[in-house]
Order: sequence, then structure tokens, then C-alpha cells
Amino acid sequence: MIFNNRPEQTGVFKTNTVLAYDDNLQLVAWGYPALAQEPPKKKKLQTKPRKPVELFKLHLANVKDDDKPPLPPGLDPRKAITDYLHEMNKLVSETLNSRWPGIRYPQQVRFVLSVPSEWHHDAKAIMRECMFNAGYLENRQSENLEFTTEPEAAAVYCMKSLTEHHLSAGSSFMIVDCGGGTVDLTTRTLLPGMKLSEITERSGDLCGSSYVDREFLRFLGRKLGYAAMKKLKENHYGQMQYLVQQFCSRVKFSFNGNPNEFSTKELDIERVCPALMEYVTGHAKEQMEEADWLIELDFLNVKEMFDPVVNKIIDLITKQLASTERRCSAMFLVGGFSESQYLQQQIRRQFMNQVPIIAVPKHPIAAIERGALEYGLNMEIVQTRVLKFCYGVEVSAKWEKGDPPERRTPSGRIFKFHRLALRGVEVAVDQKFYYTAGPVVPNQTDMTFNIFITPDNNAKYCDEDGMKMLGKMKIDLPDPQRGKNRLVEFTLTFGTMEVKATAINKRTGQIYESSFILEF
Repeated sequence: MIFNNRPEQTGVFKTNTVLAYDDNLQLVAWGYPALAQEPPKKKKLQTKPRKPVELFKLHLANVKDDDKPPLPPGLDPRKAITDYLHEMNKLVSETLNSRWPGIRYPQQVRFVLSVPSEWHHDAKAIMRECMFNAGYLENRQSENLEFTTEPEAAAVYCMKSLTEHHLSAGSSFMIVDCGGGTVDLTTRTLLPGMKLSEITERSGDLCGSSYVDREFLRFLGRKLGYAAMKKLKENHYGQMQYLVQQFCSRVKFSFNGNPNEFSTKELDIERVCPALMEYVTGHAKEQMEEADWLIELDFLNVKEMFDPVVNKIIDLITKQLASTERRCSAMFLVGGFSESQYLQQQIRRQFMNQVPIIAVPKHPIAAIERGALEYGLNMEIVQTRVLKFCYGVEVSAKWEKGDPPERRTPSGRIFKFHRLALRGVEVAVDQKFYYTAGPVVPNQTDMTFNIFITPDNNAKYCDEDGMKMLGKMKIDLPDPQRGKNRLVEFTLTFGTMEVKATAINKRTGQIYESSFILEF
């Protein structure tokens, strides 16, 4: 859906993921109006300072603190996400009510939230909480919210392109989703009836277009001093943001890697980022004064900003291609960064002998949103997915010779990790994995299933590195007089983007259920 009433924008496909707060952390702008503006030339025109915040969802990713954008002191990333969703909710409600008068909102609306493939279950759980707090859901466990990953949504969108390129059932294709912060990849196979299966683990990394911006800031740091850039970031983040915007609009967006079509660009620091001038000292200051505070960006300067990021994307594609023996018939580049002519050129040059079709579909910047919408209308379109983690439960087994002696309990038992579903396995939607357990002691009155995930298929114990608890389920075991003959059937069912844990008391028939965000 294209919103024609976005803040200060019309007919665009996406709203800028930017917020602006005042000194009291009250939201004053969102989307395009929250972008940093050109510094006023006269002091009397100075406006009340605003604290712009961008790329805040990276705070939910499992990344180093240095890779997370700064937030104003006291601002929790959950509040930033909720504030943004709350403003978007007003826009969604207004648009739906104008097009479908009488619709009960949000009760009659299914929301499909696309998330990066690298996000863990706790990040998705936070997004569900933020959606509830922003007014989209009547309760936290509402079934009106569905998750899909960004590359999966893009794959659904690109299915139309498969027929345009004459690909048929059985053909495999790769999606390379190049966004602002992350780049996510998935490889899918087209099934009969225009359905999709996943054949490799999804992969991704922090190498989106904003990392070209970071290389630009590092270039300025080498030229003007890293201390000056650090002070600018700490004290005048809005001006630094505007400086980056100028770099993007004047240099980055048009760079195609052809030196014959490139002309050296100049950035006037005095005009676009005057605050930086007061932090530049020593020899760097003398040089800039001689140059009238003009920064020149020649072809090699700009190419060196792109190459570390582009090379990282090429490495991701190389590994994704190597992860399956099936021939990749096509590769589709989506996301805002996919429109970079230089990125397209480098990918085609590297992989044109391996992949016959390397294409950018129509409106690549909106591929994820449109694919998520199509997925929400027909969730059966995705038939299988590949597990990104190994799933299992903690069990109490009898300690035997050869087991670590330090793990033996006073009662002669040992706690181990029992694998139910292995990482890398292709599972169908609603596929089930079973485990049957009974009480350890005859008079036991309840049983707890601790559910864990780990990237290691060979993990033995639940306290090993990489092991994370997904959740727990406690069930009653009545009739202790029956001793150990009270079996419970435990099942993990892998749904669309959530896993359901079910425990059935085989004697009484009592059923216990709980749902957790699924890690594919």
C-alpha cells in the first residue's frame, strides 16, 4: 500500500526510519520531517535543538555496541520503536478508514511484520510487545500479527519475476536483500502451484548502505581528525546526519564505478556542517582554511568507501552459493541499496558465469513490504523453511560410566540436551517432532520441559556456549500412586514463524500448549 499522506511526502514507497525528540524526549517529528535539516546561516534563525534518531532497530540485533547508532541519554530503543510504530499506526488507520469505511480497526486487520533474518527470538518478542504498546493488537498474543523475514518476503515478491524470466517449477533462485543496515540472503526453490521451499539457511551481515556512509565518516576522520569527528557526533549529531545526507544525494546515489563518468565533488563544510569547524585543530585546520573548508571527493576516494561494503556482500553471496549443490538459476537484488549501479555491476561481474540471471525487479525498495503483504494474503505460499538452530529439551538421564563425573547429581542422574529438530533441516509448515517422557521418581507431581536452541547440532549439555533457553512448560502429573507409569508426549510443531510446544498427559488426555517465536 502506498500512503499518499505520509508526513511531508506524497507517492513514495517507504517512510524514513527516523525520529526526532526534544530535550525532554518528547517526540516532535517522524519520517521525512525528522531528517536533519540544513544548519541555518544566521544565529537568530536557530531553531530549538532536536535529537534525531535513526536505524534504531539495530539495537535489537546481536551486534557490537559500536555498530549500534547512538540514542539520546535516557531513550530506550523499545520506546523509539514503539513511538515510530505508534505514528505509523495513525497513518495506517487513517488510510484504511478512508478506503474501507466501516472497517473495524485493528480487529479485522492482519499485520505482517518483516524482520531481518539474523534476529533472534527475543528481538521478535520485543517487536510483538512494541506492536501491542503502539495499539496494533488487542492483546500481546494476538493471532492478527504474523512474522516473516525480510528475505522471505522479498522472495514472495520476486515470484512474479520468475515467470518473466521463464523459470519453472524446480528452479532455484537467490534473494539478496540489500537494505540500509543489513544484507540478508535466502535461496528458494519454486514448487508446483507457485509455492516456495527454502533450501539453505538464511544468512546476513551488517553491510547495508549505511556502512558506505560510515566509510565516508572515516574518510573525514582521516582528513580532519578522529577527535573532531567524535566531538561532532557527540554534540551535533543532527549536523553530522545532514552532512551524510549531502554525501548520499550528491555522491553515493549516483556512483556507478565508471571513472570516465565521475567528476570530483566538493562538500562545503562551512555551509553543510559549520559545527565541525570548531573541533578541527592543528595542521588539519590550517589545510582546511587554505582550502576554504571545501572537501574534495575524487573517484578513488569514493570507490574506497564502497569497496569494503560491496566485498562483504560478495563474500555473503559466495558462501550462500556454496551452501547448496543445486544450481542457482537466478539472483534477484532487492532493497534500497540494490539500486546502486556500482553494487549491481560488481555482483554481475563476479557471478555472471555461475548465475544465468542477475536482475533487479521493479520497485526493489518496496519489495519486502509488498512481499509481506502477499504473504499475509496467502500464507500457504511458503511450504518449507530451513531451521537455523537445533531445537531440543533438557532431560534427566541416568548417569553412566563415561559421563562427566562432575555432572553427576546426588541421586545418580545427569542433565543432558535431547535433540528434537536439527539445524539445517528443511521442515514443512506444521511439521511435528515428538519426545515421550515420564516421571523420574514415582511420587513426582509435576514435570517441567525446558526448551533450548543452539547453533551446534552436537551439543550435549544445556549450559554450553551458544545455548539459549527458548522457554519452559510445566505440567501436572496427578495420581502419584501410579508411580512412573504416567507418560507425557511432548511435541514441537513448527508453524509459520512460531513454534508451538504441546505436552499431552497420555493417561488423562490433558493438553498443555505454549507458543514461542521460531528461529529459522
